[in-house]
Amino acid sequence: MGEGDWELSKKTHRTISRRKVVKGGFTALAALAAPAVLPNTAFARTGELRILRWKNFVAASEAWFNDVFVKEWAEANGVNVSVTSVGLGEINERAAAEAREGEGHDLVLFVGPRPVLEDEVIDHGDVIRECENRYGKVSPAVRRSCLNTRTGKYHGFPESFFPTMVTYRKDLWDAVGKAPVSWEDIRKGGRAIRLLHGSPLGISFAPEHNSEHSLRALLNSFGSFVQDENGSVALDNANTVEALNFAKALFEETMTEEVMSWGPPSNNQFMLAGAGNLTIDTMSIIRAAEARDLEVNRHLSLSLLPEGPNGRVGPMFGLNTFVIWKFAKNRENAQKFLVDYMSRYEENSMLGGYQNIAVYPQSAQNLEQFALMENVVPGRYEPLLNVFDTMINLGHPGSSNAAIDEVLAGGFIPRMFSSVVTGQESPDQAVARTVAGIAPIFEKWRDAGKI
Repeated sequence: MGEGDWELSKKTHRTISRRKVVKGGFTALAALAAPAVLPNTAFARTGELRILRWKNFVAASEAWFNDVFVKEWAEANGVNVSVTSVGLGEINERAAAEAREGEGHDLVLFVGPRPVLEDEVIDHGDVIRECENRYGKVSPAVRRSCLNTRTGKYHGFPESFFPTMVTYRKDLWDAVGKAPVSWEDIRKGGRAIRLLHGSPLGISFAPEHNSEHSLRALLNSFGSFVQDENGSVALDNANTVEALNFAKALFEETMTEEVMSWGPPSNNQFMLAGAGNLTIDTMSIIRAAEARDLEVNRHLSLSLLPEGPNGRVGPMFGLNTFVIWKFAKNRENAQKFLVDYMSRYEENSMLGGYQNIAVYPQSAQNLEQFALMENVVPGRYEPLLNVFDTMINLGHPGSSNAAIDEVLAGGFIPRMFSSVVTGQESPDQAVARTVAGIAPIFEKWRDAGKI
């Protein structure tokens, strides 16, 4: 896709009218009945579709999917649809078991792409192209997240993503005359706030989901990446050492030991309790503060990922991704379901409090209208208008592949950082150990023809 296509895509994200949103609600069933314009397939339609998905932490979105869209689509298409929802920590295990056994559901929804399953799923290129024809082109970061450029196969179907952003206490940051624009701003401002108010900064260094996206954003903004454009391990460089040294200073000057043992909910609890001044997460903290009408809500603000020597950039985490198994009995139903689902995604996003941003721009919410709406904190959501500009695919500057997926699952990056900030290893030692650990993973998948 050329630069012109991407600029048009971004523009479209911002200009869909409210009229279209409202109209979409009245014409939903008609859209559901329209056939998907997909290539002919040898797989006959049957009256059944089985879906396995992770249970969305946004309850309204989960309820709309299960109780509204699925039921209406099933009735309109004469298909019996069953949905099994499991916890985020269970979805990978359940899916792996189905892949081993060669039977199970037709569609599976993950919280991120799973290129390690590339051989077990269909090429989703046809259904992606159909959705792009109808609803606009996805961004380069989304495309490269679901495409293995080595094999040319789309190993997943992108649905939406939860943008990773800085959530901070604007009152405390205004008091020290800082805004968290850069990592250096965060270090200096965080140190001043801790000294003046006793309020620490909170970025997880434990091997869990939140640390993966925040620490990789730090690493990437310093110009270091797990792999290069050719799919070779690329961590052993001066930029990685610089990022690790900075992280150690950031931890020592602005944080407490608790971040070393945090789990996925910890940074939310930290900010919602008013205990901290800044963290990096999705919009879930602010949306929870609004929903619960907490005192801290009036002080919270959002900012794009912090800027480093390599710019303001970080991986696209929380890219909700469907896969259709090769052994699925109802591939055609599964493909049509996805195409029709994107025609209704506006409703899902609105009910989800716009935490889940559609990746097909013409199926997306009117992002500009939401971002500029009146709020208890003026301008709170304006950074969303530029969130796509900061996002790169996991695996950048290469594409998504099985080795990148396995490195993520193994927690190598958070462990590299934590060993340095706690003084267990020097940056050079931590880098050498990490490279030694991930190099065999890359060799394995290169031998398998996936890199």
